[in-house]
Parts: sequence; structure tokens; C-alpha cells
Amino acid sequence: MKKNIFLYLFVFAALLALFQFVTGNNMQKTLTSDIKQLKEEVVQLEDSLQTMHLKVLDMQYFTLENNDDALAYYEHLNLENPSLYIQDKLLETNEGKGDNPLIPYEGMESDFKINKIKVLNHKWILADFSDGKYWGDLIIKYELKDNLSVDFTLVEHLLYAPQEY
Repeated sequence: MKKNIFLYLFVFAALLALFQFVTGNNMQKTLTSDIKQLKEEVVQLEDSLQTMHLKVLDMQYFTLENNDDALAYYEHLNLENPSLYIQDKLLETNEGKGDNPLIPYEGMESDFKINKIKVLNHKWILADFSDGKYWGDLIIKYELKDNLSVDFTLVEHLLYAPQEY
């Protein structure tokens, strides 16, 4: 009887070891496939990040901040960020009552105001304007003077046709 108990214990221990071996092997295969999948995702995300970085560099190409030749025009003014200063001055034209004086259209829903601004270099600005429903784009020529005043001159404008939904 004692012999049978040891035999049963040995068989039980062997079955337990076999179960542990199979379970561990399956778990290891699953984890290996998960790691492989995650490594592929990392590679894909790194490629995506590199693509986005190149797009950002492309978008920054036409900006005052990245144009050393254009920034040289403002070195004597001791402005920390000339682009931001010019944007602030352009946004100040929105403060008057009614439409912005640089926008050659009358607002239809409300007053036309400048929303987004991109300072291209030491002479030109791209701007977006809207009245809430209608919108358009402007090309503005500007001159930053030594006394830090800024003169804006509208060069070209475009009002988009409304889109019906």
C-alpha cells in the first residue's frame, strides 16, 4: 500500500511537472509573439515620428524664426522674438470696432477679424480671417521701423465661397 502511494505521488508529481512545462512553454510562446508585435509597433511608430519630424521641418522652412537672413534685419532692434511682436501688432488691428481695416470685405455674419498669422520673412505675412461662417486669406506686406511701429499693407486677398452642408 505504501508502495502505491509513492507511485501515485510520483505520477501526480510527473503530471504536475508536465502541466507546468506545457503551460510555461505556451506562455513563453505568447510572450515572444507579443514582444515581436510590440517591436514591430515601435519600428512603425519611430518611422511615423521621423515622418512627422520631416513635415514639421518643411512647415518651418518659410518662417521668420528659421530665416537668419531675414532676422538680420531686426538685430539692431533687440527684440527677443520679432515674429511674435509682429503678430501681436497685427492682432491689435482686430481691436477696433467693426471689421479689421486690412480686410477688404464686410463681415456677413459678424465682423471679419484676423485669426491665424504666419510671418514668412522680414517683409511678408500670411493671415487667415473669418467672421464665424465665412473665411479667407490675406497676403500682407509689412515694415517694422526702428521705433518699433509696424506698417501693414494688403497685397492680396481671397474670400472663400461658403460651403453648404
